Amino acid sequence: MPNENNYRDTGASGVSRRRFIQGALATGALGAASPALLAAGARAQGAGGNAEILTGSHWGAFYAKVEGGRVTGLRPWEKDPRPSHMLPGVLDSIYSPTRIRYPMVRRAWLEHGPGADTAGRGKGDFVRVSWEKALDLVAKELDRVRRKHGPTSIFAGSYGWKSPGKLHNCQTLLSRALTVNGGFVSRSGDYSTGAAQVILPYVVGSIDVYEQPTVWPVVVEHTELLVFWGADPVVTNQIGWQVPDHGAFPAMDAVKQKGIKVLCIDPVRNDTCRFFGAEWLAPRPQTDVALMLGIAHTLYTENLHDAKFLARYTTGFDRFVPYLTGKSDGVPKDAKWASEICEIPADTIRDLARRFASKRTMLAGGWSIQRQHHGEQAHWMMVTLAAMLGQIGLPGGGYGFTYHYANGGSPTATGPVLPGIVGGAKPPPGSEWLEAGGTETIPVARVVEMLENPGKPYDHNGRRANYPDVRLAYWVGGNPFMHHQDRNRMLKAWQKLDTFIVHDFQWTATARHADIVLPCTTSYERNDIEGIGDYAMSHILAMRKVIDPVYESRNDYDIFASICERLGTGKAFTEGRDEMGWIRSFYEAARVQARGKRMEMPVFDVFWNSNKPLAFPISEEAKGYIRHKSFRDDPLLNALGTASGRIEIYSSNIARMKYDDCPPHPTWMEPIERLGGPTTKYPLHIVSSHPKSRLHSQLCGTVLRESYAIQGREPCLMNPEDARRRGIADGDLVRVFNDRGQMLAGVRLTDDIRPGAIRVCEGAWYDPAEGGKPGTLCRYGDVNNLTTGIGTSKLAQANCGHTAMADVEKFKGTPPPVEVFKAPRGAGG
Repeated sequence: MPNENNYRDTGASGVSRRRFIQGALATGALGAASPALLAAGARAQGAGGNAEILTGSHWGAFYAKVEGGRVTGLRPWEKDPRPSHMLPGVLDSIYSPTRIRYPMVRRAWLEHGPGADTAGRGKGDFVRVSWEKALDLVAKELDRVRRKHGPTSIFAGSYGWKSPGKLHNCQTLLSRALTVNGGFVSRSGDYSTGAAQVILPYVVGSIDVYEQPTVWPVVVEHTELLVFWGADPVVTNQIGWQVPDHGAFPAMDAVKQKGIKVLCIDPVRNDTCRFFGAEWLAPRPQTDVALMLGIAHTLYTENLHDAKFLARYTTGFDRFVPYLTGKSDGVPKDAKWASEICEIPADTIRDLARRFASKRTMLAGGWSIQRQHHGEQAHWMMVTLAAMLGQIGLPGGGYGFTYHYANGGSPTATGPVLPGIVGGAKPPPGSEWLEAGGTETIPVARVVEMLENPGKPYDHNGRRANYPDVRLAYWVGGNPFMHHQDRNRMLKAWQKLDTFIVHDFQWTATARHADIVLPCTTSYERNDIEGIGDYAMSHILAMRKVIDPVYESRNDYDIFASICERLGTGKAFTEGRDEMGWIRSFYEAARVQARGKRMEMPVFDVFWNSNKPLAFPISEEAKGYIRHKSFRDDPLLNALGTASGRIEIYSSNIARMKYDDCPPHPTWMEPIERLGGPTTKYPLHIVSSHPKSRLHSQLCGTVLRESYAIQGREPCLMNPEDARRRGIADGDLVRVFNDRGQMLAGVRLTDDIRPGAIRVCEGAWYDPAEGGKPGTLCRYGDVNNLTTGIGTSKLAQANCGHTAMADVEKFKGTPPPVEVFKAPRGAGG
């Protein structure tokens, strides 16, 4: 990234509400813009296509320097306390060699129609067509499939991290477009927290994994022992679902400077562990529940648990104790038992229990521990452990599940909530299917089972339903050929589809497996509006268009509006608004909220032309927020949303479901495969962590890859002991394989990973040696060639992205070239 000093300082900064209003009042009325603010806006729209424009991304707010209509550099917003090192990748993504330039159609589909040569998907034989032709094809195919097979034959459960912005939320736009045109099959849940978000409402009465934990200032002041369990906030807080404020980084600096004891429980000594110089415990992957039970057993048998808290604030502990002590099954879940499973010494486990009980302890749980077979049990057991400690609702104690996500724990400002476009636009007259309940929903990670088993029953969260018979899938803002597990099983299932339609701006594996590909804009080639800080909500940011669309790309809103026009539902989709009309309406709705808070926001044009975000204050009350304090203060008046109103260690609702893979209290259950497990076939566990230098698969196709790739492949961390046994040296190219798939990777030997485990980060682009052929070698390193695609249990049916055993061997011979970072044939000209 160019040095910030290379740019002239325009004086742009976060501007307070008071300064905005003062500028407006200087002209005598809020409706008239301040000359100073207009000057900043004029600079942003400088003559000759030159400007420095503030906008935002998943990696933070930044200024884009534009010269001659082309982005030539980025510099972080000056109020960002820890700018992401990934901004050069953001710039490169705009002009990447893999940029999709024109509408493209797979040759076989174009020449022979829907369902033609479905095994040929992924071979890269595309034909360029005009936008008019492409839009006609999409509209006609949607109409054909819906008329012939009904609305439940269209799957638009499009999933992925899309891009920030309240209007150009492409997944919501897709839902909106198909809602006004007769319905579709959608999805519930997500890949990030699929198991936890289903189990936790039964346990604590809310989804919890996306809610504000006790804020960082309280942690810094009161916490004595901070435990990151399967979490790496130094890496994952770089990004945000909205535009991140990076507020967790100054807080983590304060934790470090104060000398608060930090413990990291993870198979890998991760960036967070190294940042804090923390104590590191490396259990076998997927054994966290056993480790927690061993701690809980010590707490109980040594009378270190808080019996009064359990009696007043929880229910079902008495039904959990017989299992914990072994009275119910003859197996005490003591430290010795836990040690044999997790490979942490029994004395260490007992010591953890004593330390947790003697200190003000915050259990900062990550989501990795629930992305595995029986993953529901991990978060349930962590809440149970925190309840036994009795510190829930106390300053700096208890648990928190978002310290590693989108800078959770940053105090929340007092401003309005910025609304956005909704997926359920008003349908046109005659859409009786809505009253008949024509739209269906499946658990998000069960898309392959849906394609494999049309009409077959499945269980989910106490409900039995049948999979729909889907013939067409439509995907925007996501990359299922990266994020879904068991790639080769997925390839076979995808052949069942007649048609697969994709919007994207780069030739990801998903786009390469499509029948119709529509090139969409990046966030920087359109206008939008977004909040800064998922939890802080500290600013409203005008995401102004930086450059005109590259090649023939169009924004998703215009694409869907054109499709709806062809289907006779254009007005229902747009409601008569264009891009700026929607953005203005979101801002005005926020202004109304602000007035209700006795605040006054500037008029829209002043805000939009300022090239500055609108700031909101943070109250002292927000800086002192403690999760579950009100519940602790009065558990009757502030009852939780569970059936009992209390924390449920035993759930009668789950007991009534009678699932054999999800008992009614936290339970250790053997996964289908694990390190040291009784039925495991392969010797090495794959830890599929979130990558440091991309957002899942976003930015993989950019120059950032040069900073981490080994021999041009995705890195594989390996303990020297495991490498020595296999004759593998640092920097070698290896084949990683199991009975689900195979891939190449470049080895980095390190003691920062425990023996018996290797780490290959998720998000690497899938690059099959033979396109469309299940089982073929992935040339780059997509870890989901190796992961299992089963559901966590009948309760959540969530993904098991961390359930994978494999082996590694040194690759011999001439390695095949990586091709996925080039445009497919016929697509580059």
